[in-house]
Amino acid sequence: MTTPTLEPVTFGELPLRIEDVLALANRQVPTQLQGDPAYRERIAKGARFLDSLLDKEGVIYGVTTGYGDSCVVAVPLHHVEALPRHLYTFHGCGLGKLLDAQATRAVLAARLQSLCHGVSGVRVELLERLQAFLEHDILPLIPEEGSVGASGDLTPLSYVAATLSGEREVMFRGERRQAADVHRELGWEPLVLRPKEALALMNGTAVMTGLACLAYARADYLLQLATRITALNVVALQGNPEHFDERLFATKPHPGQMQVAAWLRKDLAIDAPTAPLHRLQDRYSLRCAPHVLGVLADSLNWLRSFIEIELNSANDNPIIDAEAERVLHGGHFYGGHIAFAMDSLKNLVANVADLLDRQLALLVDERYNHGLPSNLSGATADRAMLNHGFKAVQIGTSAWTAEALKNTMPASVFSRSTECHNQDKVSMGTIAARDAIRVLELTEQVAAATLLAANQGVWLRSKAEDARPLPPALAAMHEELAKDFPPVIEDRALEGELRLCLKRIAEQHWRLHA
Repeated sequence: MTTPTLEPVTFGELPLRIEDVLALANRQVPTQLQGDPAYRERIAKGARFLDSLLDKEGVIYGVTTGYGDSCVVAVPLHHVEALPRHLYTFHGCGLGKLLDAQATRAVLAARLQSLCHGVSGVRVELLERLQAFLEHDILPLIPEEGSVGASGDLTPLSYVAATLSGEREVMFRGERRQAADVHRELGWEPLVLRPKEALALMNGTAVMTGLACLAYARADYLLQLATRITALNVVALQGNPEHFDERLFATKPHPGQMQVAAWLRKDLAIDAPTAPLHRLQDRYSLRCAPHVLGVLADSLNWLRSFIEIELNSANDNPIIDAEAERVLHGGHFYGGHIAFAMDSLKNLVANVADLLDRQLALLVDERYNHGLPSNLSGATADRAMLNHGFKAVQIGTSAWTAEALKNTMPASVFSRSTECHNQDKVSMGTIAARDAIRVLELTEQVAAATLLAANQGVWLRSKAEDARPLPPALAAMHEELAKDFPPVIEDRALEGELRLCLKRIAEQHWRLHA
């Protein structure tokens, strides 16, 4: 987990990194809005330019027209002020579970960062209030379902627009509250959104982008954890460490593959060729682990690029160019890059689940685990017939892996025409991001189960007369795990320990290879 720091994240100053969003989502850093007068004047200039167009009775999508295919419907000037409220009101139809607090903070950060570009025609006061929501941890209750990813995340972001206006509900200080009551308690007047402001808040990719930032951070840690689990399993299964030889990987130099092999060499304390044990070649789930995990490692760079460019972009419509005095109508709300990134990530992560599932299958099967007890049971010989060790855990892992694999179907290819064929090609980026989060959840469950099983296997192997000392990194991990997860000797229900292990993974508790 990111180290807590008092250095604030300043919106409107520098590009944000995924790590910044993660720190904000975890409430590890304070926030502030750029205070430079020149910056604030640039923001205000956009709002004034919109006002000047209204004075001239200019035609601006979503300001003097209806929305979507209703853009051909002119809105009389005396109704223009009412249009923003209608927009967030009729989009109040989200369903499904509510985004959790971490995800909601990421969404708020992503939307604020985009609006701080100063090309959305919003007031400084709106940016200040959005930043205040983050700083005071006022979290709109946002249903996660209802976005097709173009025009942006309209329905979920309507809950941000509405709560800034004192409507709908928020989570505040651990309680579900009416937004109006929270405004009153803090001595704030709810915003009355001006022309274009509701559209600027809603017509963007903040939900999918916020979720993508969180998914990336989880995948990055999972890569390192899966490598450590593999190293433990090499020891438990008496694998051949020669499979990770540096000269071998120099002949096929994919950088991520080479990095994973290097991590395995470090974990296994291999700095020179070693004498093989009793096998020339291990099964693929050990031998090819760098080739599986290396694909994820190599993909993280371009995934980061896609996510961070979107995070630091203006992604609503229309774009208000006050300097050139132009209104630019386009399609920056389209979440295609996030959709592709998340569709790709869920496939990459599901392969990690499949790899670890195969390793666990080897561990529990006495035909393939090279002398370990069946199902990794630690029971004494006179009680072995009663005890079943990790048998059910392996079944559960198979189920979680199957579900992860099922969820790898790309969401982006299910684009469908919506909204009277105005939105006739949509990204499905938010569905892809939600799918990626689900695949990560399932794969983390597989990782938790395989980690506990691997640690059990290492413990069982250490009891053998010919046991070798554990390499330092693995010995430290083994000892730390033993504090919370003692060896399974007699059968016990492992749900509580699996949940604790999942909590440790979510906290990124173990320092690994970064």
